[in-house]
Amino acid sequence: MPGEPQGKGRVNFPFPYTPYSIQEDFMAKLYDVLEAGKVGIFESPTGTGKSLSLICGALSWLRDFEEKKKQEEARLLADEHNGQDKQQQPTSCRAEASNCQGSAGELDWITEFMQKKEEQAMVDRLKEEQIRRKKREDRLEKIRHNVQLKYASKRKRLDDDETQRLLQLSAEILSTELGSDVLEQLDHEEEELILAEYESDEEKKVGLRLDEDDDDDDLEEEHVTKIYYCSRTHSQLAQFVHEVQKSPFGEEIRLVSLGSRQNLCVNEEVRHLGVVQLINDRCMEMQKNKHGKKSEGEESEGKKRRVSRAVCPFYSYEQMQFLRDEVLVKVKDIEQLVALGKETKACPYYGSRYAIPAAQLVVLPYQMLLHESTRCASGIKLKDQVVIIDEAHNLIDTITCIYSAEVRGSQLCCAHSQLLQYMERYRKRLKAKNLMYIKQILYLLERFVSILGGKKVIHFSLLSGTELKSINDFLFQSQIDNINLFKVVWGLSSLFGFVERDGATSVVKTNKEKQKMAGLQNFLLTLHQGSDKEADIQCPPVEAEDGQPKMASPLMQIEGFLSALTNANQDGRVILNRQGTVAQSSLKFLLLNPAVHFAKVLKECRAAIIAGGTMQPVSDFREQLLSCAIGADRVVEFSCGHVIPPDNILPIILCSGPSNQQLEFTYQKRDLPQMMDEMGRILGNLCNVVPGGVVCFFPSYEYEKQVYTHWERTGLLTRLATKKKIFQEPKRANQVEQVLAEYAKCIKRCSQVGGQVTGALLFSVVGGKMSEGINFSDDLGRCVVLVGMPYPNIKSPELQEKMAYLDKTMPRTAGPPPSKMLIENLCMKAVNQSIGRAIRHQKDFASILLVDHRYARPSVFNKLPQWIKERTEIKPAFGLAFAALRKFHQEKKSCYGSEAS
Repeated sequence: MPGEPQGKGRVNFPFPYTPYSIQEDFMAKLYDVLEAGKVGIFESPTGTGKSLSLICGALSWLRDFEEKKKQEEARLLADEHNGQDKQQQPTSCRAEASNCQGSAGELDWITEFMQKKEEQAMVDRLKEEQIRRKKREDRLEKIRHNVQLKYASKRKRLDDDETQRLLQLSAEILSTELGSDVLEQLDHEEEELILAEYESDEEKKVGLRLDEDDDDDDLEEEHVTKIYYCSRTHSQLAQFVHEVQKSPFGEEIRLVSLGSRQNLCVNEEVRHLGVVQLINDRCMEMQKNKHGKKSEGEESEGKKRRVSRAVCPFYSYEQMQFLRDEVLVKVKDIEQLVALGKETKACPYYGSRYAIPAAQLVVLPYQMLLHESTRCASGIKLKDQVVIIDEAHNLIDTITCIYSAEVRGSQLCCAHSQLLQYMERYRKRLKAKNLMYIKQILYLLERFVSILGGKKVIHFSLLSGTELKSINDFLFQSQIDNINLFKVVWGLSSLFGFVERDGATSVVKTNKEKQKMAGLQNFLLTLHQGSDKEADIQCPPVEAEDGQPKMASPLMQIEGFLSALTNANQDGRVILNRQGTVAQSSLKFLLLNPAVHFAKVLKECRAAIIAGGTMQPVSDFREQLLSCAIGADRVVEFSCGHVIPPDNILPIILCSGPSNQQLEFTYQKRDLPQMMDEMGRILGNLCNVVPGGVVCFFPSYEYEKQVYTHWERTGLLTRLATKKKIFQEPKRANQVEQVLAEYAKCIKRCSQVGGQVTGALLFSVVGGKMSEGINFSDDLGRCVVLVGMPYPNIKSPELQEKMAYLDKTMPRTAGPPPSKMLIENLCMKAVNQSIGRAIRHQKDFASILLVDHRYARPSVFNKLPQWIKERTEIKPAFGLAFAALRKFHQEKKSCYGSEAS
């Protein structure tokens, strides 16, 4: 079509219903970006079907790409015979041509030979790939249509359960009839037998033998072209999978959902531990128990005690392979994957990873894709693949958080104590290289404790304060600048098995690698159980924020901090936070340049899509993430409008209140009683004309509490309560659902019963638990109010360092300095997220009130989303704004109640 994007006229996009024109534009632009191998920044407001547009646009490209690839393969294989005919050309003809060309011909035949050799190698690879693809498709097709295989597998599981039950019963009988010495000997012989079996053929089963010629090694299967889709939360990923199931691709696409052990573990003994790190450690220990030998510590104790060596019944290669095939046959979300794991008695955590090579669409959380170590450990390969990052408005903050690291003084002291005890006890058994690594780590821990103000003493009084240092300055001051931290981190990881981040662990790990960490892990377990009381430094009882006890060994946190120190000097800072005692103090690495890590993703993948409902302002993505990795010509921006009619939304910038008080909620003026009174009068008038729910966002919890207390003292809160029942956003996350349920119930009751109270008023906080991901559709959010501008705290040391870094590294332009742009962008990103809570579907409607005259400034106004900005009215006086609001809601009065959720 004339004037349409190029892709729209040439591609047929399957869709479950007739798409909106903006969805067609979205899919066409997405298709073109993937086809050209570029990076796209896509903005599609909530309620416009963004997920379906991403699914249908991206999978349409994948469908066409695979079809083109098959056609190209067929052409190359067909041309193979032509190449053979050329090789059979008479020698005399070739000789005559060579004589004509002279010395140049001598070079030409070498080039021709090498070219033919490469072409033949390519043809051989294509043939092998066709064979593998045919085997995979036949296997999945057989599983899809042959129900008898499923019943046979189920019968086998029942037989295995019965066999296990009989073995346990026999063991109990033996334990009563035989002495402990005899039983210990039998147990030792059984372990040796299991180990022998493992070393002989378990490698073939688990795929530990890296033999490229083994056709049956499914773990070495080549990765097909695929799309990696990631989002922030597991609930968002589950919602995306449900959209895939409803899409036209739901029956044919091979999809696998990845997650952490906390979400995928089906072993109740492990799940009940609750804390992520405890779950990870217990899982690794059970794997080691299944295949590993007894540790040196256990052997030395001999017959003195029997060591409990629990194994995970779900870690079965055969069953995990069956689960892998079931996952690839039919699309499943995390909950369905867990249910399948329980049914098949297979581990969904590892089974899902076995499905990655053959999957066409991999759904996973942010951290698993953005963190390099986790990508490698999970078996994720981005080379020539497509990456889609959804809900990416906070992508910069996410990468910064992932690659930052913090360790407390109590953890440093505790780690030093444990490592020192381990070294002293097993000094004679340790190899010289491992002993050197442990001594280096001990020295580093001592220096870190010293720089916090102590000398291996936890309760040491010191002056409180925060100090920022560059990486090099911190290393010099700590007197560790002569130590190769890369080798120390490698040694720590290889010694103690730290190969995972955020719950991801390498799918393929050798038996020797599992045994490496056994000695220290078992030793630390004895410390955790309190069996060893000889500690140089007692670790204080420290609890996490959620009340759960911290791990006995903080070595993984130590390793994370040491890894962070290997960043380039200009890319980060070290924050020394001294809080009276070493135990309360901390060391934190702050990443200043997230682009250096995101660049690795962009350089590997074929194309990338950064998408979100509210991406404005997009300048941050270009300058802080993309500029150093790719050229500006490779970045494409696309923003589509909303599906709602223009008269279904009324955004107003309010510059003055009912008493003509100019509205400017700066830090200097917002605490004035007259400013808080003016805001109260504005809300009182709004509640008179807006039925249903009104959501009022404050800049911070402290200011919301201050205003609430002031209104309570002046009686304004009582007057507001005569029109709207008042709710407050809780600070605890586990109370949010309850407050939202009561808020919705009150609004529904008021709309049905009628009376003086016409709905509810919810006090919330920008950047809080209700400003993102919460649905205030229909009567739940007929009006959204933003009080002031939520600028971040510029006195924060982290923010000040980030501002200084941008001013130093970003190119200067005619506009404001980069630091000022950063502050303004952070503010407007938070604003845009909050005001997007109201309009959630095509027939929804709401008014938006921005209460501060500074929103009318061009630099601020232009950072509103396009679909809101083009409909926004600037009202210098409250009377004009109130009249417009009353008219808007009176015209929509007939719709009240019919659209309520």
